[in-house]
Amino acid sequence: MAFLNGFLLIDAPAAALNNAREATDATYDNEVGVKLIRVGRDSYPYVSSQAFRFWLRETLNTDPVWAEHVSPIFREAKVAYTDGNPIKYWDDDLLGYMRAQGKKASAKESRADGREQETVTTESLTRTSPFRMGTLVSLAPVSIVKDFGTMSRHDGDPVPHSHQFYRAVLKGQLSLDLGRAGTFTYTSKAGNMNLDDTRRNEAAAAGMEHLPEQKAYRLTREQRAERLAALVAGLAELQGGAKQALHYTDVSPAAVILAVTKGGNNPFQYVVGEGERGTPRVNVAALKEAVSAWKDQLLSGLYVGWVAGFHDAERDRLRSALEEVQAEHGLTFVLDHPRTVLRQLADDLRDVSRDWLN
Repeated sequence: MAFLNGFLLIDAPAAALNNAREATDATYDNEVGVKLIRVGRDSYPYVSSQAFRFWLRETLNTDPVWAEHVSPIFREAKVAYTDGNPIKYWDDDLLGYMRAQGKKASAKESRADGREQETVTTESLTRTSPFRMGTLVSLAPVSIVKDFGTMSRHDGDPVPHSHQFYRAVLKGQLSLDLGRAGTFTYTSKAGNMNLDDTRRNEAAAAGMEHLPEQKAYRLTREQRAERLAALVAGLAELQGGAKQALHYTDVSPAAVILAVTKGGNNPFQYVVGEGERGTPRVNVAALKEAVSAWKDQLLSGLYVGWVAGFHDAERDRLRSALEEVQAEHGLTFVLDHPRTVLRQLADDLRDVSRDWLN
């Protein structure tokens, strides 16, 4: 089993990328707050993994090829779900789903009302997401800024309003289970009932490989590789975030470190941390120790993206450390702009001659 593991950094010079329902320490009744973690008196703004996954979905939907394979969404009163068919839909495959249909008469009526795209479903279905994203948290505690404004384009008194924002570098871990992509189980374990009888018949009719011991059906390596490559390429184009009209922020990764490993653990999570004045700091000792400890688990070299102009001294320190690791352990690496590196990684995933999808 192989996983793509690592982390990414988002540079937010002045941003409010993920807002809270209630503002902490609000000064005004209508103040919009940001999501943050309090540790003692310190504040660490964060972006939830749900928000990030929404950004990724919206970004992927701009890719014409991916957009052709996006699962339709159905609504029943207070319940909403995708079609839950990973054979057809790439997002159901890589991002998971839960489809538990309502049993009330109103729910049955809504299902009977013109849903031609729907796959007939005979039982509740769940699929845990092969793509896992951690919460993106500021590397260092920051001061939350409050910006006061008014709506005054009318006669009479202006209407005051306020919102919070911050300056931070956000870090989030990510993992992509390469083995589970395109592999769909039908066991009763939670998260593993991917296919009911309807979908199993569809898989068999499509000539998918049947793995009876695993109670699973699997797409071809070429199909699986194409889906994985599309998702990784989407990370290179990432767009999204709240308050963009007021605090336009480029949320595409400013830095990323990734590698294919034999397990789901991330060996490199401590390679970049908080430095002086809260800026990113490359921990050379952590990088060397991680490679030494985990080299028997590494199935690829390191894919390292770091934008020129983003703390260039740390990029130079990272390059020197990578060259030392390569000389000592023979571990190859690529260091370039994150978009270039992620697109190269996507191309490497399409190369089915590698053993990453075995």
